[in-house]
Amino acid sequence: MRRDRSLMAVLAVSLTIATAAFGQPQDNRDGEQSTVDSQPDLQHLFSDRLYGSYNHEALAAPGPLEDIFSFGGLGQSKAKPPEFQKVKRPPIDPSMVGYIDDAVVHTEVRVRFDAANHDDTPDRAEFFYAKCGCYRSLPPGNPAYDPTAPGPGPGVPKYVNFQQLYLYGEFAPTHKLSLFGQLPFRWLQPQEPSGAAQAFPNNGGIGDIQVGAKFAPISSPTQYLTFQLRSSVPSGDARKGLGTNHATIEPMVLYYQSITDRMSLEAQFGDVHPLSSSKGVPTSGSHGFAGDVITWGAGTSYRFLDEEEFWLSGVLEFVGWNVQGGMATGRANTDGVNIVNAKVGPRFSWGAHHSLYVGYGIALTSQTWYREILRTEYRYAF
Repeated sequence: MRRDRSLMAVLAVSLTIATAAFGQPQDNRDGEQSTVDSQPDLQHLFSDRLYGSYNHEALAAPGPLEDIFSFGGLGQSKAKPPEFQKVKRPPIDPSMVGYIDDAVVHTEVRVRFDAANHDDTPDRAEFFYAKCGCYRSLPPGNPAYDPTAPGPGPGVPKYVNFQQLYLYGEFAPTHKLSLFGQLPFRWLQPQEPSGAAQAFPNNGGIGDIQVGAKFAPISSPTQYLTFQLRSSVPSGDARKGLGTNHATIEPMVLYYQSITDRMSLEAQFGDVHPLSSSKGVPTSGSHGFAGDVITWGAGTSYRFLDEEEFWLSGVLEFVGWNVQGGMATGRANTDGVNIVNAKVGPRFSWGAHHSLYVGYGIALTSQTWYREILRTEYRYAF
């Protein structure tokens, strides 16, 4: 059918041109045949009035005649194939790092799981959990006796292995302001020397809930400077090692800088300040068991694979803590202790919303919160 229409179009054009060029000559006033009037008017031949719409571009590029002429119902223009919609990425990709807090203000939900081992000072400055419950078991005449010690007991573990699951949500009504909250779940396994009694049973449950806000006075597709204020509430059962038994306030400065289309830098600096504390050792002293902990971190990410719908980044981070005061069971002093960890891992992102991070961390200093940690995180950004 399509070939028949093309043939009819060729015949119609040929007939018109032949008629115009070789038709009956017209006599002029002198009786001579006119050669001027018999020449065909090419502009007239290809006028829209005679041959319908005329596609100059199609005429220049050889193709089916129906692409050049449309003779009313004889020629039909081709329909363009549907175009696949490209993935619409956000104007600034959310944080690529896995341990440093995210400076980018945006709406997201996140699920994170940590598995760590060998925390040999879990009650240091009451940062991880509350003052050891072993002080409750001391003789009343001992200067360290503390019947109100809130932490797990009655024994002192050699070290603790733990896992934590975090459910995080952030809502940003603007690109400069957001509110967030985090619900943690914790599981503990105290470890003892072979043959020794367990310091306390394995425990698990809800940890200390965190809430906070972010404000970014500087926000652009390549740079974010964000002030974050976070607070934790003592919702975890301190007797089971699931919380610190006190609230904290945590001011922090966060920074994001895009270096190239593939590389970015991120950093944080802040303080975890306890709003209350357990009694120190001895209990008659003026110093409490809890202490401030300065936190800092710096990391970089590089996008090795950058496809339209999928990209892969390598992430390297250094995270540190400086303990300002406080105490720890089995340690003479914690003031001024520095702890530094290195973190490395890939981040996979696909579509405009999904991101998956898997990272490994290891302690670089003799003083630690844990010896090793493995983190897995899924994030959905809106």
